[in-house]
Amino acid sequence: VQLQASGGGLVQVGGSLRLSCAASGRSGSSYPVGWFRQAPGKERVFVAGINRSGVRKYYGDSVKGRFSISRDNAKNALYLQMNSLEPEDTAVYYCAAVSRAYGGNHLLSPEGMDYWGKGTLVTVSS
Repeated sequence: VQLQASGGGLVQVGGSLRLSCAASGRSGSSYPVGWFRQAPGKERVFVAGINRSGVRKYYGDSVKGRFSISRDNAKNALYLQMNSLEPEDTAVYYCAAVSRAYGGNHLLSPEGMDYWGKGTLVTVSS
């Protein structure tokens, strides 16, 4: 499955962005499941995950209350609404897909993902 993230850009502190992830190709049982981010010189970390039905969601501590993950299964798409952005949110954001069930009730490990998109850069300026 191919994943394409979009929607990144330059935004001021306190602003908002909405990221999209479009999945295409022969997915089989694979589906987009979450967002990760990687700041310069740092490891890739979990941001948010969502189960296949879209009912259950889980967030990293640093984004709780500010970010919201959602999905549109008809479009095979994943979204990340980011509000109250802070300079610390500056990173390349990646969407990821898996071929196994995910309950949306725990943090996801980058090592556990089966597919990755190319990422989209979010820069928050102060």
